[in-house]
Amino acid sequence: MKINIHKILQAPSIILLLLWMIVPLGMTLYFSFQRYHLLYPERSGFAGLSNYDFFLTDPALGVSVLNTLTLVGGVIVISVILGLGISLLLQEAFRGRGIIRILLISPFFIMPTVNALMWKNMFMNPAYGLFAYISEIFGLPVVNWLAELPLLSIIIMLSWQWTPFALLIFMTSLQSMDQEQIEAAEIEGAGFWAKFRYLTLPHLGRAIGVVVMIQAIFHLGVFAEIYVTTGGGPGHDSTNTTWLIFKQALLAFDVGVASAGGVFAIIVANIIAFFLIKTVAKGMGK
Repeated sequence: MKINIHKILQAPSIILLLLWMIVPLGMTLYFSFQRYHLLYPERSGFAGLSNYDFFLTDPALGVSVLNTLTLVGGVIVISVILGLGISLLLQEAFRGRGIIRILLISPFFIMPTVNALMWKNMFMNPAYGLFAYISEIFGLPVVNWLAELPLLSIIIMLSWQWTPFALLIFMTSLQSMDQEQIEAAEIEGAGFWAKFRYLTLPHLGRAIGVVVMIQAIFHLGVFAEIYVTTGGGPGHDSTNTTWLIFKQALLAFDVGVASAGGVFAIIVANIIAFFLIKTVAKGMGK
């Protein structure tokens, strides 16, 4: 019997990875079928599907799902459009281009909590924020962004942080474009929009697919920005599914219902990821 030494050496890391994934998932599944409330530890035992029924009939669930989809879609659209536009501008050679590239990419490396605090205090504060100052200069009414437009505020914060990610992917992809095709198109009299539509956009198809997939997966679990700024409010205006589960777990102290919500979020995230991966793989196969 021939022993594959490579598989033996890989086994510990694979087993550790499986345990790291399966143990939390298994515990979440277990507690989702248990009656487990931290304020009433004596009320325990098998709960059946009651935790799922409670979570799925929560009036805030529909709003949170809609907010989640709006948040994910809004950030992706804004970051892809801005990233694409800026990457095209940076293709042109000019003095200081390297420094500007670094400055434009740097917001992506800021921690989410720091990003949220910066926007909350420096830009969106209705008393001393930059947006309030600009509104006063032009004689416009001051907008309390986090109270009046909470979901849009979070979308702006995330778009500012994630546009550099899209920009980095697009700039890298544009470096591999066939310059001979571009020169041939210019000789034939093709303008900017013709080159963009028939050369640049098809070339960036895979990169756009990757950006959309990765951002969708990350933004489904947005939490820090909501925690630091709006707290899911006012009401449920900025509550997403992640924040709803957090409320059940740490604010309502109901581990069973929160676990059922976690299973629901896992199913939704995997469904979305499946279709996104399938779409990206199909695009890469062309």
